[in-house]
Amino acid sequence: MNREITLREKYAPAMNITDQSKADAYFEECVKHSMSFGKTRAEAENLERGNLGYYAGYYDAETRERVERLFHCCHPVFGSIAKDGAPTSERAFESGRKMARGA
Repeated sequence: MNREITLREKYAPAMNITDQSKADAYFEECVKHSMSFGKTRAEAENLERGNLGYYAGYYDAETRERVERLFHCCHPVFGSIAKDGAPTSERAFESGRKMARGA
């Protein structure tokens, strides 16, 4: 993975992965990339899971569910789509308000 990479270049490929072994290999690439910036392995794994979960939130529910399952992540604001379901517009709005207030 290039040191200089956009978020789209880094996370969009993960949205098309359907195989667990490929997901594991791609996650390892992402983690190593983050570690190249001085993160510990634990910090890098945490960061990458959060970023993958967030990025998957821009996709349809099916893609988001698959990404969360394959990469063992969830959306940092809305949680797991498998457990919490897709957010309603009201829930998304309230989550944004809470974040703006720092709650």
